[in-house]
Amino acid sequence: MSRSGRSGRVDLTGETIHWDLGDSLSYGRYLRLDKLLDAQEPRSREPDEMMFIIVHQTAELWMRLMLDELAGVLECVRRDELGPSFKSLMRISRVQTQLLSGWEVLASLTPADYSAFRNALGRASGFQSYQYRLLEFQLGNKNAELIAAHRRDRAACARLERALHAPSLYDEALRLLSRRGYGVPDSCLTREFSEPYRSSKQVAGAWLAVYHNAEKDWDLYQLAEHLIDLDYKFQLWRFHHLKTVERIIGYKPGTGGTGGVSYLAKALQLKFFPELWQVRTAM
Repeated sequence: MSRSGRSGRVDLTGETIHWDLGDSLSYGRYLRLDKLLDAQEPRSREPDEMMFIIVHQTAELWMRLMLDELAGVLECVRRDELGPSFKSLMRISRVQTQLLSGWEVLASLTPADYSAFRNALGRASGFQSYQYRLLEFQLGNKNAELIAAHRRDRAACARLERALHAPSLYDEALRLLSRRGYGVPDSCLTREFSEPYRSSKQVAGAWLAVYHNAEKDWDLYQLAEHLIDLDYKFQLWRFHHLKTVERIIGYKPGTGGTGGVSYLAKALQLKFFPELWQVRTAM
């Protein structure tokens, strides 16, 4: 057998491994694995519940990273320094791919598997994920009514209220277009940010001009393409969510009180950056 195909254990000769860490920080302490791996508390004796918990906890960790990266993107757009934002937007895109793969794991749950522990969830539901709601608010899907689902958590409510009344990423992008001389109407720039955004023909025209002037304003063109990618992957995430729910519980209501598949189908129609989709027809 060749050296590359040698079987047996790895030869540690010459490796200066730190067997004794002394007072140095360890991998487990750095990652707080004592807390992280002790955070799974199934409410039933069904083995599939552990998988269900871990998939959702992992999604919340990925969303935390998305929120951290998104904060940097917002600051870059406000300062008109788009270059550094592209790395964060690319990372957000990679995170979204990881979130999409989570549905593949969850889809291994059969209707009988889920039914065995579903009652243990009570009214707990992904609908109550404040991080997901915060992402939607910061990207532009504003709905003040939805904050009521988080009223038991004062800190979460306060953060959502701030995001509700603050300009979204798209609002900041439109402000930037205006500062660069593109024709964004004042009604879009000075609107009540807690209200849902309404698409505008003038804004569509502004983005179309960006695409036609891509060589001159390459960074704005890149921003537009990163935003469309973000929106596209959110729609894929919603679609996979819908089909996974349909596969496991059919058309039963969700544990959070929504219609389940019927509610998810309505959410699937949402777009964060509508004019960026519209201009594709006009180009």
